[in-house]
Amino acid sequence: MATTQIFFASSLYGAATLAAAIDSGGFTTADRRLLLVSNNAATPETTPALDEMAGFERLRDRFDDVLSWNGTISPFHPGGWAPRGDDVPLWERYLRQLWELGDDRIELAVESIQVNPALAVAQLFPDAALDVYADGLMSYGPTRNKIDPLVGERVRRLLHLDLVPGLKPLLLAEFGVEPQLVPTEAFVKVVGELSDAVPDACAGVPEGAALLLGQYLAALGILTPVEEEGLHVRMLAGVAALGHRRVVFKPHPTAPAAWTRTLERQAASLGVELTVLERPVLAEVLFKQMRPALVAGCFSTALFTAGAFYGVPVARIGTGPLLDRLSPYQNSNRVPLTIADALLPDLAAGETGPPAAADGQLAGLLSAVGFAMQPKLRADLRPAAERYLHAGLDATTARYFKRRRLTVLGLPGGVPLPRNRAVRRMVRGRRMRRVLKRVAALG
Repeated sequence: MATTQIFFASSLYGAATLAAAIDSGGFTTADRRLLLVSNNAATPETTPALDEMAGFERLRDRFDDVLSWNGTISPFHPGGWAPRGDDVPLWERYLRQLWELGDDRIELAVESIQVNPALAVAQLFPDAALDVYADGLMSYGPTRNKIDPLVGERVRRLLHLDLVPGLKPLLLAEFGVEPQLVPTEAFVKVVGELSDAVPDACAGVPEGAALLLGQYLAALGILTPVEEEGLHVRMLAGVAALGHRRVVFKPHPTAPAAWTRTLERQAASLGVELTVLERPVLAEVLFKQMRPALVAGCFSTALFTAGAFYGVPVARIGTGPLLDRLSPYQNSNRVPLTIADALLPDLAAGETGPPAAADGQLAGLLSAVGFAMQPKLRADLRPAAERYLHAGLDATTARYFKRRRLTVLGLPGGVPLPRNRAVRRMVRGRRMRRVLKRVAALG
């Protein structure tokens, strides 16, 4: 029986990761390899898909064909559509005919398996073996949603870049999925190919300038537009205070143009030459071509590729306030935010340099944070969480936890509750609400 491998991707970064995995022998040979492209932008009609971006043609030869998920399920949006259970056989039959799969054995490689559209694709091929590849720092955190065992039990491995050397991902560990590294050198080589395809990506950009990374956190409801605009201004002021007079700003592709104008006015007042990159290009291509003197941002994955893969000094800013206000606690951005805050130099304090090395303390911290985020899904992490909180909770590490959350979960650092079962049942009612109000007042 013939085998067809379908690789699902929604970003050029993801496609580059897949290409690196293929190049390094991460996938067995197959009769056909198809790249299934999804454009997950809020308005896909106004945002180019990854196969329309400059440099993609250098990745194209790894695949026998490129398919459009948006076109397949049109007029539905990839992020909001999933098949009804009874319709799965009909959809699978339709896709096999549309994509000329015949009776081939299907192997899938997808990103973000816990949400659509990747979850929908996995559901439509219920007999396919699954590989999941990590789309950044979130892989170091727990799976954000409970996954149907009919999907989760099919996952063979988690492919990921070595963004934080020595740190093991928690994603999908509840299914016994083992992480597998995609070699750094293979990824850097793929980025080199993308860079060669767009040699003018940094045209007009001063070499050796400081690079600011915008994330558009307002789109995720993490910050208000005004607050995020202020965050970018603080980035600029921070690098200017370090003596950088040439600064490049890479805005998020969907960020409002008005934010750039505010930054330009601030640059003029600081005597800084500001260049705004209008062309969408992979951040790693910029690291290779412009060799920035510094890369600053909030908690972008690109801060770690800059520091770990390209040896560029990095710095973060704004992580402290975000840790305090990120809601709900189980928000999947909490782990990337925690890692950035724990390992990256603080721009507000005038610090720059490489990311700090991961150690047992960081692994313990993430086990505790992971359990607090997903106590039912990762109940096995409770002992590790208790050990860390008993030994490591202090004035510095307390910012990674909410006292209310620790109280509800009965973890060290929370408000102590009575041990008597009958009394505890009473506390869970009216008195529990009083306790939690007191905890909220304490912060």
